Amino acid sequence: MFKLDPNKEYPKKLHSKSLIRFQDCDPLKHLNNAKYFDYFFNAREDHVAEVYNFDYNDYFENNHTSWVVYNHQIGYVSSARVSEWVTIISSTIYYNEDTLVTEYVMTDEHLQVLKAVLWTTSKYIDVRTGKKTPHPPEVMEFFDKVCLEGIDFEHTSFNARIKVIKQELKEGKFV
Repeated sequence: MFKLDPNKEYPKKLHSKSLIRFQDCDPLKHLNNAKYFDYFFNAREDHVAEVYNFDYNDYFENNHTSWVVYNHQIGYVSSARVSEWVTIISSTIYYNEDTLVTEYVMTDEHLQVLKAVLWTTSKYIDVRTGKKTPHPPEVMEFFDKVCLEGIDFEHTSFNARIKVIKQELKEGKFV
C-alpha cells in the first residue's frame, strides 16, 4: 500500500537510467519496438515503489482493484541502440474518477535526444466484477499531489506533446 505524507512534496517527474541490452535489440542493433514497453513499465514500477512507496501487488491484494491498460499511443522518435544508456522519465499527466494516463519519455543519457514517448491510458477496475470503479478518495488525493502540471491533456494531441518535449529538451527544461 502507500500512505501520503501530508508534509512531503512529491516529485511529479520520476526518472532513472537504463542500459539497452543486446538481447532486446534487432539485428540492426536498435531496441526492438515491443521492448520499449518493457523498459518503460519496468522503470515506472521501480519509480513508484522507490519514490512513492507504492507496491502494486500489496495494493491489489488489499483492495481487489487495479489499473488495466485501455489504450497506448507511442511515438518512436530516435532509435535506442544496444549498450546505450538511456534516461526514462515517467509521470502521471491526467486522471479522473476512473482513468489514469501515464506519460513515459525515453531520452539519451544526457537528456538531449528524444528516443520515444508513450502515453498509456488505464482504467481503474474492481477485479471481482471486472468492471470500472471510481478511484477512492485517497487515490484521488495521491493523484492530486503527483500529477504533472501544465499539460492540458484533454486539449493536447500526442504529436503536439512530442513537439513540446523536444523543445524542452533542446532548452534544457524538460527535467
